Amino acid sequence: MSSDERIHELRCELAAVYRLTAHFKMTDLIFTHISLRIPGPEHRFLINPYGLMFEEITASSLVEIDLDGNAVHPTDYQVNPAGFVIHSAIHAARDDAHCVLHTHTRAGCAVAAQEDGLLPLNQISMEFYNRIGYHDYEGVALDLGEQRRLVADLGTHSSMILRNHGLLTLGESAGHAFLRMLYLDKACQIQVDALAGGGKIVVPSPEVAEHTARQLGGEDTGDDFTDTAANDLAWSALLRLADRIAPDYRS
Repeated sequence: MSSDERIHELRCELAAVYRLTAHFKMTDLIFTHISLRIPGPEHRFLINPYGLMFEEITASSLVEIDLDGNAVHPTDYQVNPAGFVIHSAIHAARDDAHCVLHTHTRAGCAVAAQEDGLLPLNQISMEFYNRIGYHDYEGVALDLGEQRRLVADLGTHSSMILRNHGLLTLGESAGHAFLRMLYLDKACQIQVDALAGGGKIVVPSPEVAEHTARQLGGEDTGDDFTDTAANDLAWSALLRLADRIAPDYRS
């Protein structure tokens, strides 16, 4: 595959993530962002054109910018400054952060406002047990000085709750970052619903929660079975969904 072909493929993957994020109702009008690094030493990445709804985004409309927030190629679109501050910091600090996804979902914002953060209330939630960072709110993410603290709070995690703000995930591919966000948001929905039910909450022991997290992450599972194909199979299924509901995303 040539370099141009690979970049076009990445553009299509990222456009699919935008359409799927809209399909699963994880958008906030034009105000959140998903970025994808382009291979190469320059640390350039693709991000949404500021002003388009997620269901409008196509492969060709994505904007390529550098770590200073400058468009690499002429474009009629702007880039959300807050998107640049958050995403450029993580792309610059983490070589494994090929895709970074940030949302302001209702459930995500609700859990981001809870002192205890994400609780291990369900098998879905336990994927993130002791594997999620927390970053305290400092205002709208327009301050370049916040980048260092954001990266420090993320640490080695692939998921983070931005307190009083929203959710963030990253991945070695667009598909992996999206799947993490899909299930992180679902975990938040479960927590909000469980706490609203009014009954006594059942929380598994730390030992069970840690064991489950290791199972779901494929970490040293001993005699347990592992499902190494799950993420790739799920992402392939999601791409087929995107092709059915929004085939123009590839244009």
